[in-house]
This record gives sequence, structure tokens and C-alpha cells, in this order.
Amino acid sequence: MAGDVPARYIAFEGVEGAGKSTVAERVAARLGEGTRRVVTVREPGRTHTGERIRAVLLDSDGSPGPWAEALLFAAARAQLAEEVVGPALAAGSWVVSDRSVYSSLAYQGGGRRLGIEAVRAVNEPGLRGVWPHLVILLRVDPTAGLERQAVADRIGAEGVAFQQRVAQAFETLAAAEPDRFAVVDAGRPLDDVVASALRVIGDRW
Repeated sequence: MAGDVPARYIAFEGVEGAGKSTVAERVAARLGEGTRRVVTVREPGRTHTGERIRAVLLDSDGSPGPWAEALLFAAARAQLAEEVVGPALAAGSWVVSDRSVYSSLAYQGGGRRLGIEAVRAVNEPGLRGVWPHLVILLRVDPTAGLERQAVADRIGAEGVAFQQRVAQAFETLAAAEPDRFAVVDAGRPLDDVVASALRVIGDRW
């Protein structure tokens, strides 16, 4: 990966238990070796506003309706794009994210059956063009993913049928945007998954 490659925004996606957080952390550490500046983020979160919204969204005692949920995610994401991701890219830093707007398209659009394009429409104004350059979809069987979870949050506790709809939505998105998506088998050992993700990035840039 050449050092003079422009700043890139890389998001890790997948169903519950796919290993997004761990893989994103390890990939970011490797990308940050040398002179490249790397900023890590998670969705929802990373900003004061985002962390407050995260608590509402993932609290097992909370019960926002499907559209309230989608709009809260969009609000947290808009703040993240404005406060962190956009400025980082403008400054020449790479951004590695645990989830992105594509999670909303899959979870709320597909899992909640709100419609992928309807959810896309409510997110686009707040993002103002700040979309991932590369989405690495960590593919794992939804049942196996749920079995990996130590403690499920509110959305992670929705059950297998919901996760299967989310998984299918991710597959639909990956097929529709092959230039943006790369699929990695996340059912393998962690070191192999990280190596595959780094290879995908290296092949792109």
C-alpha cells in the first residue's frame, strides 16, 4: 500500500458476531504502522452526541419504534460525519470504522423492513457525501454469529429471523455495489480474517 494514496474511509460490516470490532481494531493498527495517520470510529458513537444516542439505541430497556430507531442512527451518523470523519479525511487521515451507513440500510432497511432506499434517503442529507470508499463485509452465518455473542444488546437480541433478513440485505447491497464492497469469510480464525481484510485493502490501493 503506497504511502501517497489519498485518505480512505474503510468500514467493516456484518451481522451480530461477525467480529467487526476486533477485525477493525487490528486492521487499523496495521494500517497505522509507518507514516499513515489512521482514525478509528464506531457507529453509533465516537462523538458526545453519538454516545448519548448509542445508549438509547442499544439499551435493552429501550423501545424506540422502527422509524425512530432509523432516525436516531441517522442523527448519530450525521454528527460523526461532520465532527470526525469528514475532517479526518480532509486532513489526509485514513478512517477505519466499525459499522457505517450500510448497517442502517441492512438493519433498518432490511431487518426492520423499512426499505433500503427509504433508509438511504433519510441518511444522505446528513452525510453530505461522506460515504465509505470501501466496505468489507464480514460474512458469517447469522446463527453462528449469535452464538459468538457474549452479551447481546437490544438489537443483537432480536433473534435469528431478524439477523437472516439483515444478512440478506447485506448480500443485496454487496451485489448492487461491487466496486465498493468486498466480502471476507469471517467464519475462519481471526488471524486469517484480518490477513484477508488487509489483502483486500492492499489490492485496492
